[in-house]
Amino acid sequence: MLCFTQACTAQASAIEQFKNFAANTKTAKGEFVQTQVKMVNGKVQIGKISSGIFKFSRPGKFIWNYLKPYEQVLQADGNNLYMFDKDLNQVTIKTLGNAIASSPAAILFGSGDLEKNFILKEAGLNQGVEWLEATPKQKDSQFEVIRIGMKAGLPIGMELKDSFGQISSLNLNKFERNPSFGADQFKFVVPTGADVLRP
Repeated sequence: MLCFTQACTAQASAIEQFKNFAANTKTAKGEFVQTQVKMVNGKVQIGKISSGIFKFSRPGKFIWNYLKPYEQVLQADGNNLYMFDKDLNQVTIKTLGNAIASSPAAILFGSGDLEKNFILKEAGLNQGVEWLEATPKQKDSQFEVIRIGMKAGLPIGMELKDSFGQISSLNLNKFERNPSFGADQFKFVVPTGADVLRP
């Protein structure tokens, strides 16, 4: 069935919506709120809440900028991943390589070939949001399962469960598809006087 309306997108499964999003979204920007959640004696305990802004350009270029409560930047230029802690004035530089392949960043900002590194399955409809589950194929991934919520063709939420049972919940807001970025947008410049670590 051919479909050209927004209503049709809303009825598509989460996996269909996500594949369409990955294929047709080369760049994006928006805002996020990240909440740490853990289970203590069977009860949900809310932990740290962070917020900030993000930008990405496929494949493998992104800026994930925490603004509150502490300023931190995760930035990738297609070759390296830079982690800048403003309070410590410290930059950690890692080669992107396969390190990012089974990470949450790869889901939103990678090549879009999700099924290469993840097993995907539908996770149902909840309050108007279609969810999918992505289980990493690599056993050494730091995440056990990643859930993505899709609505009207856009990812609006993610839940990341790590091997310790802790969950990070992400809400994505003000999502803008395919903005144009300057050539140097994702080039990381080490701040003056910052310590540089290359583990």
